Amino acid sequence: MMKFKIPQLSLSILSILLWGVIGIIAIAPFTPPALALDYNKEILIEADFSGRDLTDSSFTKANLRQSNFSNSDLTGVSFFAANLESANLEGTNLTNSTLDSARLIKANLTNAILEGAFAANAKFDGAIIDGADFTDVLLRPDEQKKLCKVAKGTNPTTGRETRDTLYCP
Repeated sequence: MMKFKIPQLSLSILSILLWGVIGIIAIAPFTPPALALDYNKEILIEADFSGRDLTDSSFTKANLRQSNFSNSDLTGVSFFAANLESANLEGTNLTNSTLDSARLIKANLTNAILEGAFAANAKFDGAIIDGADFTDVLLRPDEQKKLCKVAKGTNPTTGRETRDTLYCP
């Protein structure tokens, strides 16, 4: 019977490699969350942000006219004084976002969730809000009145009626 001898150095290298592989496998599921992005004062006309996780990002005073944010997670995002004219926000999650002084003129907010958003001084002239959820959104009374004139539908995610979330008469 033959015996093979593995040199001690080779055994040590194999051991280190094995522990390295085990270490990588152990920490792989614990990847850090995506970092918030800063797009403040950027000109991003017709930009495509669809289907992205932009949680806690900032678009303060950005020009986002005709940009596409459809089906994106915009939780906690700041759109303070941003131009979102004709932007596609269909199916977005805008929970706890800042929309103060934003221009959402002719924006598509179909089935968007705006729960807890701060939208004082935001302009929604001509916005499409079918199925949007405005639960606990801070709005100016004149904007709320305008939105109630066109409010209809039920949000498919929250199950809430748009008119109910706006406290329409």
